Amino acid sequence: MKLPGTLSTIVIKKKRKTLLAELTRGNALLLVIVLGIGANFQSGYHATALSSPTPFIKHFINSSWYERYEETPPSEKVRMIWSLIVSSYPVGGLFGSWSFKFIAGNLGRKKGVICGSCISIIAAIIMLTSKISKSFEMIIIARLLFGLGCCLHLTYLTEISPKNIRGRVTLTYSNFFSLGKVIGGLLGLSEIFGTEDLWIVALTFPACFLVAHVVVFPFFPESPRYLFIEKGDEEACRKALQSLWGPGDYRQEMDEMLVEQAAIEAAHPKTPLQLMKDRTVRWQLVTAVCIFLFNNLSGMFVIHNFSFVIFMGAGIPEDKIRYISLGLLMCEVIVSMSTSLLIDRFGRRPLICGGFGAMCCGWVLVTVLLNLKVILDLLFQSSVTRILVDTGAATSPLIGELFVQSDRLAAFVIIGMLGCLGMAVLGFAFPFLIIYLGSYSFVLFACVCLLASLYTFFIVPETKGKTMLEIAEEFKAITKFFWDPCGTVAPLCLSPPRV
Repeated sequence: MKLPGTLSTIVIKKKRKTLLAELTRGNALLLVIVLGIGANFQSGYHATALSSPTPFIKHFINSSWYERYEETPPSEKVRMIWSLIVSSYPVGGLFGSWSFKFIAGNLGRKKGVICGSCISIIAAIIMLTSKISKSFEMIIIARLLFGLGCCLHLTYLTEISPKNIRGRVTLTYSNFFSLGKVIGGLLGLSEIFGTEDLWIVALTFPACFLVAHVVVFPFFPESPRYLFIEKGDEEACRKALQSLWGPGDYRQEMDEMLVEQAAIEAAHPKTPLQLMKDRTVRWQLVTAVCIFLFNNLSGMFVIHNFSFVIFMGAGIPEDKIRYISLGLLMCEVIVSMSTSLLIDRFGRRPLICGGFGAMCCGWVLVTVLLNLKVILDLLFQSSVTRILVDTGAATSPLIGELFVQSDRLAAFVIIGMLGCLGMAVLGFAFPFLIIYLGSYSFVLFACVCLLASLYTFFIVPETKGKTMLEIAEEFKAITKFFWDPCGTVAPLCLSPPRV
């Protein structure tokens, strides 16, 4: 029996919709831009903003120490303070992750994002006055607060996105993150803010976007999933969907939320400790933590924050380092944008697995070239460019898709705390690691990337085009195989409740 003509036409037109058409039916495109500039852009900017002003900040530490104690600080002391400045940002992220569930659960997603932006504005003021006050401690405090204010954005993006374009919408998190890195590198050039007098401006410049973000963001709706599943407000959820994605009744989307609500209504939102004890989601939690840790410990954090030190050790002239770093960051933006076009076509799993594999090869090549002492500028740049297969872009949608509504906040607390702890340890330890291990320190990153690629290939299922409950069912088989061989874990109900 043939489908009615009107129904078949609707199906064909729906398949042909472009991402831009979907985003411009309502206010979703404007929301993505405002959220990206005021949130993810800030995270990317602060990930690279320290690289170019490295010599000026170390000179500031020396001069501040001398004015206080009338003696030049030992090089080990300067190195330790510099490591604290670098690692303070992920430490702030750790505390932000710890408070994530409290803020998002009590204030909601939208107010939580605004609260984080206000904290970052305070951090910018502290950073801007640190040079006048001749206090490097204020830089550490400001970096802590910047990390504290950047935690809720991925959750908000995941919860507002329809499943058919969820990968591309949540991938804007990585797109703006990469853009922030490039702007951080660009403003650090000596022709702009990369000078002895203006380096502090380079560290605080994106605060102007935060002010605009705080003014504009309250006019956007709250997360529809939060309104429906946690607050039970069906009408507010429908209005939020219409505001974001244009006119329509959105019955299918709300039915999917109803199924998820029915599946979790017997269980209250879990605390992080309760989630770690829950065998039904243990494999999702292990996967999310591993992927996030692999991504943070893959070496990209080191390239962003210590590129000046690495390239100096590679024999590249100091006046060229900022331009090389900027070129690498631009390559990352290109890869991130390319990933956003491919992720809903090829899926998350192939991009993550292939990305980590390419990064492993890149780190091995860097190690070999450094040991052969034949580091031509072009060859070295090419080898590092190979590393910039941006796995972080593809991991962002995956992590947000693994948990249902009642588990998501607790999961993000655990993932964020462990991931930021890993970055903090790496940021503090790397300056000492490269002194003792030299070029072989990059072998550690190659091993991490290889392990990540193998883990993704053998364990992680594909999540493209699936609801949260369908993804949870994918993990049931893995959970049962490893932790529930007797079949004591009951399957999730995927049928809508009877009325």
